[in-house]
Amino acid sequence: MNAYVFPGQGAQFSGMGLDLYENSPLAQELFEKANDILGFSITDIMFEGSAEDLKQTKVTQPAIFLHSVILAKTLGDNFKPDMVAGHSLGEFSALVAAGALTFEDGLKLVSQRAQAMQKACELQPSTMAAVLGLDDDVVEKVCKNTEGVVVAANYNCPGQLVISGEVEAINKACETLKEEGARRALVLPVGGAFHSPMMEPAREELAAAIENTTFSKPNCPIYQNVTASAVTDENEIKANLISQLTAPVRWTQSVQQMVADGATHFTEVGPGKVLQGLVKKINREAETASATFETNT
Repeated sequence: MNAYVFPGQGAQFSGMGLDLYENSPLAQELFEKANDILGFSITDIMFEGSAEDLKQTKVTQPAIFLHSVILAKTLGDNFKPDMVAGHSLGEFSALVAAGALTFEDGLKLVSQRAQAMQKACELQPSTMAAVLGLDDDVVEKVCKNTEGVVVAANYNCPGQLVISGEVEAINKACETLKEEGARRALVLPVGGAFHSPMMEPAREELAAAIENTTFSKPNCPIYQNVTASAVTDENEIKANLISQLTAPVRWTQSVQQMVADGATHFTEVGPGKVLQGLVKKINREAETASATFETNT
C-alpha cells in the first residue's frame, strides 16, 4: 500500500517551487492565487529569497505548504494514496492533498497558524532541543522531573526526540539528559516552544478559524500527529488539528501504525528528504521515495 507523507517546518530552501512554477501552468495558477490570498508575493521569497528571508514563520509555513500541495496537485493521476500523514505543519498539506480541505482554505489556515504561533512565541522566551540516543521513557521522565515547562514535543524516530518549553527548563533538562547518557541534547535555533502548553494562545486563536472552516471527508485515511491513528471523520480531524499545537507530534507511532495497517511504500511530497530518513529509521523494510514532477516534453 502507498503512503504519502508531507514535511513540516525546517524543510525550506531558497529556490523552492521554482521548477514547478516554470514547467506547470496549473502550478503557476496556484502560486499566483496564493500571492493574492496572502496579500504579498510569497513566490518572490520562495524563488529568490535568502535562507534568512525564508526563516520567518509567516513565510516558512505557507512556503512549505505550497510546495507540497502544488507538487501533489501536479502529479495528477499518479497521486494515488492509500493513506497520508504530515509532520506538524505537513498535516495541513496532507489534508488538502487528500481532499479534506480546499487549497484556499488550507492556505488561509496555515497562514493564520503561522501568525498565531509567532505571536505566542513573542509572549514568553521559549525554545526546543533535540535529544539523541535515549529511550523515549527516559526523556519523558526527565521532562516530568524538571522544574518549569518542558515536555516531549516531537517523537521523530527511535532515539530521536525533540523537547519543548521554557528556555531555563530546556537548559536544565538538557544537562540532566546528558548525565542520563544522551548522545546529544542540543538546543535548536527555533523561536518558540512548538507542541507544548506554551502554544495555548495560538491554539485558541487557531481553534476559532478551524471551527469556521468547512472540512470534507478525505479520500483516504489520514494518520494524525495527535493520535497516530487513521482518521476519516471530519469532526475528529478538526479536533485533532486544534489539539496539535499543544500536543506532541507522534511521528514514530504514526509510521509504525501505517506499516501495521499495510503501508509498504512511503513517498515524501514537498521540499527535502527528512521524512524519508525518519521512516527508514522507524522501519528498515519500508521503501521510500521523493515525489517528482515530470514535465510533459
